[in-house]
Amino acid sequence: MKIWRNTPKDALLLGFSAAQFAVTLWLAVRWDDASVLGRVAGTSVLAVLTAYNIVVVSHLFTHVPWFVSARLNAAVSVLNSVNIGQSVRAYQFTHVRNHHRYNNDAPGADGTTGDTTSTYRRGRDGGHAPLLPYAVGGALETLADRAKEVAYTARLWRVGPKERALLALASRREPRRSRELRQIRADRAAHVLSLALFAAISWQWTLFSYLPAFFAALTMVNVQNYYRHYGADPGHRAADSVSHYGRLYNLLTFNDGYHQEHHLSPGTHWSRMREVHDRNRARLDARPRIVSPVPAMLGFLDRRRPQLHRAADGGPGPVPRPGTGSGRPS
Repeated sequence: MKIWRNTPKDALLLGFSAAQFAVTLWLAVRWDDASVLGRVAGTSVLAVLTAYNIVVVSHLFTHVPWFVSARLNAAVSVLNSVNIGQSVRAYQFTHVRNHHRYNNDAPGADGTTGDTTSTYRRGRDGGHAPLLPYAVGGALETLADRAKEVAYTARLWRVGPKERALLALASRREPRRSRELRQIRADRAAHVLSLALFAAISWQWTLFSYLPAFFAALTMVNVQNYYRHYGADPGHRAADSVSHYGRLYNLLTFNDGYHQEHHLSPGTHWSRMREVHDRNRARLDARPRIVSPVPAMLGFLDRRRPQLHRAADGGPGPVPRPGTGSGRPS
């Protein structure tokens, strides 16, 4: 009987998910006996694990679920909802059904963006929003949203009628719509109950390690998303994102660096991203686009990055430097 929808290699992602949950419990249990240095190190490790799960593991799962069985996929959603501190199914709504519909679009005639996570949403004069408000402000907004979900315990974590943005992204067809909303409810329940478990093990760890690590992870994720799109041209489908073709990075992150290719074919499994690049090479070569020399999380180091969106608008964006083109995966 076939278990894996695409490849058994996805077992590596599942293994990471299980390992992160085990490490999180271990850090909570060991908090009282840990030294100050150990507590700082544990908090840092948890922040990195959570950010990696959001950026790589849960991101890939929301696009291409790992299993043939719907029940197994539902179980993974619950597990990683605990790991990333939010419903994986709700993340799938906002990321796959919103971000990949509008692709980090620039403001339209109404003055706002269709993509609720667009780097242009709160920018000025057609530019990107400043990094700090985008990354830190976005993390604070997410924390506030998660706090609301804890309050949803009173209605057993159901998606309420006032959650219009979420309801608008759910499938309009039954019974699929009901299944999706039930999954969000299960994800939320798992997240809130895990918080109760963590607090029961050590409320000090929950307050002074888990929450700061979660906030740091959200900030890192926002930095990642910012530089995945910073300077790209939102007006062209083959140039609206930024790729990084470093071998080691893509090995460790399951080809996360192929972000422009991912925008072109978001439903393609991570193992076939290079095929997407080769299939679209002529399209990618047809116009300037940004290929970063560093991973998106370190995008602030790419100081000479051109602003293609400015050039497209007739603005003073710098001419793309040599090497800023379609690029070739090495």
